[in-house]
Amino acid sequence: MSFETLRHKIRTALTNENDSIEQRMMYVCELLQTSIHYYDWVGFYFANDVEKTLHLKAFAGEPTDHTVIPFGKGICGQVAVSNENFVVEDVKAQNNYIACSLHVKSEIVIPLFKDGKNIGQIDVDSHTKDSFSEEDERFLEWVNKMVSAML
Repeated sequence: MSFETLRHKIRTALTNENDSIEQRMMYVCELLQTSIHYYDWVGFYFANDVEKTLHLKAFAGEPTDHTVIPFGKGICGQVAVSNENFVVEDVKAQNNYIACSLHVKSEIVIPLFKDGKNIGQIDVDSHTKDSFSEEDERFLEWVNKMVSAML
């Protein structure tokens, strides 16, 4: 499915106030994971600034033990500190990587901002090395803007 088609479906789902915020975020995760062949796991983590941790709120794909991640730990934890996109072509080449699955070969994490503050992120894992392009980055930034507008 093209990013344009997905944009329309995501916009419609996120503005559907009949569903809870959690249901809408879950739908986005499931839609991305089933519609883009190299998006093998998709999840939203949200920050707890007091505890300096990220908490998994919605995901699609294999279950993970990593439902709470400390700031600075792994790719997600680094994005919580840096406030910048992080694209990993080969997770085995990363020193500070938390393995969620032996199948994961590449990862992209995009921070989610609300009112200029990093409140969380979208995390996408792929079972293929070097899966993510600049087009994926721009698309996932757009997804986060839509999620932020819904919150």
